[in-house]
Amino acid sequence: MEITTRSLWTALHGMGFGALFLLAFSAVFLELYRVTHRATVPTPPFATDGFLRGYLLAMTALAWLAVLSGAYIVYPWYRAVAPPGTADLAAYPQLLLKAHANTIGWHSLGMEWKEHVAWFTPVSITMVTVVFFQYGRRLREHPALRSAVLAFAAVSFLSAAVAGAAGAMINKYAPIQGGGVIHLSKGA
Repeated sequence: MEITTRSLWTALHGMGFGALFLLAFSAVFLELYRVTHRATVPTPPFATDGFLRGYLLAMTALAWLAVLSGAYIVYPWYRAVAPPGTADLAAYPQLLLKAHANTIGWHSLGMEWKEHVAWFTPVSITMVTVVFFQYGRRLREHPALRSAVLAFAAVSFLSAAVAGAAGAMINKYAPIQGGGVIHLSKGA
């Protein structure tokens, strides 16, 4: 078994940072709602403000790692320029998608949306984190701010989901390839 360094970075970007962010979302959203809701709900033993703060910080870090690794590590490989006369475009994902009428939409719509909408994720979850650090459970006393925090949390999830789905489909049709080969195990 082997994987190239570029494939490894692509997997780390999408399935590592991005997917972990998406998996963590439901817990943080429900806990934010529970902690800031006016009704008195029993608090589970693990659900302290410190736990939620740590969870939000981890999600914020995952969001920034996903976007920055995508923008500055994976995306340049996607946009690689082929030398003149190159017939095999497998190492040039953007050009490979643009070369076929049935895949050009994955670049013109999928990648164009992905590269812009993804930035909503870390920005909005950072806002959620900062506001929760400032107000904590006192968000109960500020219904408009509470609603805004929950809305921005939802925006961060939706933008990550759109970017992740587009990235997965783009990588299916034009995977990032190349770089050094990492041997994970040897065959019999």
